Amino acid sequence: MGVRIQATGADRAADTHSIVEHSGRAARQCLERAGIRPDQVGVLINTGIFRDSNTVEPAVSALIQKAAGIGLDYTRDDARTFSFDLMNGAVGVLDAVRVAGSVLATGSTGHVLIVAGDTHPSLTRGTADAEFPYATAGAALLLEQVDGPEGFGPVHSARSTGSPAEKAYVDTATMGTVGRSLMTVERDADFEDRILEVASKAARAAIAEAGTDSASLALIASTPTPHFPKRLADALGIDQDAVRTPDLSDGDPHTASLPLAYDRAITEGSLTGYTHVLFVAAGAGPSAAAALYRLPAETTA
Repeated sequence: MGVRIQATGADRAADTHSIVEHSGRAARQCLERAGIRPDQVGVLINTGIFRDSNTVEPAVSALIQKAAGIGLDYTRDDARTFSFDLMNGAVGVLDAVRVAGSVLATGSTGHVLIVAGDTHPSLTRGTADAEFPYATAGAALLLEQVDGPEGFGPVHSARSTGSPAEKAYVDTATMGTVGRSLMTVERDADFEDRILEVASKAARAAIAEAGTDSASLALIASTPTPHFPKRLADALGIDQDAVRTPDLSDGDPHTASLPLAYDRAITEGSLTGYTHVLFVAAGAGPSAAAALYRLPAETTA
């Protein structure tokens, strides 16, 4: 049995910078593509980090759940949807895949919806720059358990010691009365090299366990810099032509990078000829996670 991606959703429309709205739209699109009702989603996991106005409470997952129209009725016999935030930076989506697999294995629900995305807390911008290197975008993955061999393999994790390589925080010493619209991001000079090291370690563990030929792999990785996925491909001995990325014209979509890249690849039909996708998420910590995803036969044909 495996856990596979039933459908994807994405939203990067320029009419809003709210990550709640972007993620809600991506979730709705995902359910529409899958042809399932909102009440069939048993669990919603939000992995986004940078949120509207630096919201702390309530959980942003609940706001996204409302925006997506999931679980809005409360009569006695209505289905219940449980939602929560799972925040681990760029690694969050693969952490959520691991959690989703455990949830689906219980048989308590047939579908788990993962949403991801980030925005500048001021809600005044959607394009990355040197000060805030993350683009605004929302993405969604709908997961289901299947009897066949397709789907995610084990998620392998790796961490390194020392400083976190990059960090983001609200500077309470200087924020004054505008702390809800500010975020300070700092990166070490060697942050990309250190993230690449842990990403390579996690990826090699995933490849070694599966024993998969690298020629059959497409690579989807985090995009802390535009060329990071291709640097990772070189480190792993994967052909650079096998790299699939999201649209990076506005910068790094951070937590949404993996689902956006997969959504783009499926939309463009660019996974034909590959049997697996190697998903690698890496970021602050430095930390990384990797998992091989065996593509359904209809995707590879």
